[in-house]
Amino acid sequence: MKIKIKYFSDKISPLEYIGGKSDWIDLRSAEDAVLKKGEFRLIRLGVGMELPKGYEAHVVPRSSTFKNWGLLQTNSYGVIDESYCGENDEWMVPVYATRDTEIHINDRICQFRIMEHQPAIEFEKVEALSGPDRGGFGSTGKC
Repeated sequence: MKIKIKYFSDKISPLEYIGGKSDWIDLRSAEDAVLKKGEFRLIRLGVGMELPKGYEAHVVPRSSTFKNWGLLQTNSYGVIDESYCGENDEWMVPVYATRDTEIHINDRICQFRIMEHQPAIEFEKVEALSGPDRGGFGSTGKC
């Protein structure tokens, strides 16, 4: 699959897909950012893409993002669909700082993967479900 990509910054490393090692592709900060504890900010990622019809990008933090910078992605899980592909549609990640922190240009702060859209679904209303009762939400793992 080929995807058209526009770089909004020449200071970040080009994206690289490492097949076989990981399906996720790292995204880098396209700006230096100083955040104080409790601050919110949209961090520029320096890229925009034309995703194929029927596909979307799922953007999540890297496993080291919180450890290294104390950042939480405020929407927990970002979805960028194929309609977000205009000339000025730069990808960003919304973050909340849990401590004073500094991000530098080219720091790998999040990651994404390309996924097909969910298939069409039709809901059927029923009076009862046929599976075994597991005890409700949060009950898994109880002895």
